[in-house]
Amino acid sequence: MATHSTDTSHLDTHPDLVSLRDRHTAMSHKPVSNMLEGLCIITGLYLAISPWVIGFQNFSQSLRVTNLIMGIALAVLGFSFGSVLERAHGLGWVVAAIGVWTIIAPWVVSGHPVFYKIIWNNSFTGGVAVLVGLATMALGLMATRRLSRRS
Repeated sequence: MATHSTDTSHLDTHPDLVSLRDRHTAMSHKPVSNMLEGLCIITGLYLAISPWVIGFQNFSQSLRVTNLIMGIALAVLGFSFGSVLERAHGLGWVVAAIGVWTIIAPWVVSGHPVFYKIIWNNSFTGGVAVLVGLATMALGLMATRRLSRRS
């Protein structure tokens, strides 16, 4: 009968895991990574307060709630990119998906005619989120390619 050890301390010193941690630590200290983190946080916070900034708080409650929830989610993802990039860089696709949702939300969520200021607000904010998500995914891919070249 095989016995399994519950001690995983030997995994913490495994060369592949150490190399992976070093790679992500180096990537998280690059200015581009810090810029993307900040842009994601600012985009999320703006999206959360945009109904009140743009002035469509009396337009559609469901769109206000959608922007608030998606904005908070973007800001949380931005904070996670800054604190645990080694585990969160793979979530760039979620940022891009939130951006796409933000762009189409005025038509999907709201049952009313959509005003141009709402369309422009959500399209611009969603576009920024899509670009941040794609750039975050690109950072992860670049780090993976660098590691595979060394091997």
